[in-house]
Amino acid sequence: MESKSVVLGFSGGIDSQSAARRLRDEGWRVVALTINTLGDEAMMLKAQRAAETLGIEWLGYDACKRFMSDIVNYFCREYLSGRTPAPCTRCNSLIKWSILAEVADSLGINKIATGHYFRIEQYDGRYYVAKGIDPAKDQSYYLWGLSQEILSRAITPMGDMIKSDVKQNFEDKSESMGICFLRGKHYSDFLRERCGEFRCGDIVNCEGEVVSRHNGIALYTAGQRRGEGIPEGLRVLSVNGDSNQVVVGKAELLYKHTLYINECNIVSESELLTANDITVKIRGIGRNPEKPVKIERSNDGYTVTTDDPAWAPAVGQPLVFYRKKLVIGGGIVANFN
Repeated sequence: MESKSVVLGFSGGIDSQSAARRLRDEGWRVVALTINTLGDEAMMLKAQRAAETLGIEWLGYDACKRFMSDIVNYFCREYLSGRTPAPCTRCNSLIKWSILAEVADSLGINKIATGHYFRIEQYDGRYYVAKGIDPAKDQSYYLWGLSQEILSRAITPMGDMIKSDVKQNFEDKSESMGICFLRGKHYSDFLRERCGEFRCGDIVNCEGEVVSRHNGIALYTAGQRRGEGIPEGLRVLSVNGDSNQVVVGKAELLYKHTLYINECNIVSESELLTANDITVKIRGIGRNPEKPVKIERSNDGYTVTTDDPAWAPAVGQPLVFYRKKLVIGGGIVANFN
């Protein structure tokens, strides 16, 4: 394995160009790898030209079929079953970092890197994703699924950078935002184009009484108060894919003290179950508990209980465990009460 070479995930945007420049200036032989997930030849050409300008090697990788299978189909399947997917988190572990490692192996290179704003710290022989120093740009939440093997090989050139400072080095400060494969469309329009019209069904209250009709469970998520058929003053409490029903009620019913998670990736289970300073984060429209939580092992994952409740968690979203700046694991919300 080459000791001073690194394969860098390279879109040609501000962050990957900055990461490439920093690694190059530190003496690394940088191989820029642009992963084509959407068949976007213009993006590939732009990235290749950016690499040439930086004076670094460039490779392209066609991951369109893999991305469609592992990310886009998952996204559609989750929404149509009443869950709220997290495609960017899934893409990081299944597509981006996995392909970086595969290509690096084929080139005889050990180290891999991206332009993500996070750091890696090592304790007791274990590797932890750690928050980047820029709180406005920290991306540690999206990287909870990275394996120990990946983290042991990763370099984090952007972890101690401030995004606003980075952007000052570029005339064109525009960036792509949101879910890449939507290409600016609302997710509901994307789902209709791929899957056809949604199946309508009942909106019910907590007693199971029908109060209205919905126009497709994919259009509803916990905490929502606007949408077809949602009675005034009420919120979506849950979405039931099996019965094709949306349950509504008062906003105070969205406070949840117990969360059940599965599909987990944990750095150290003993640490997870014994530490008394673990907090959790769930991205979405709700609020996160600010106080430490209690974690217990369950049949297929973990049960998280807290005196400081989460508000409006959604099934399908990642829950990430933190000890201050360190990510000690995460999983997918399977249920709550």
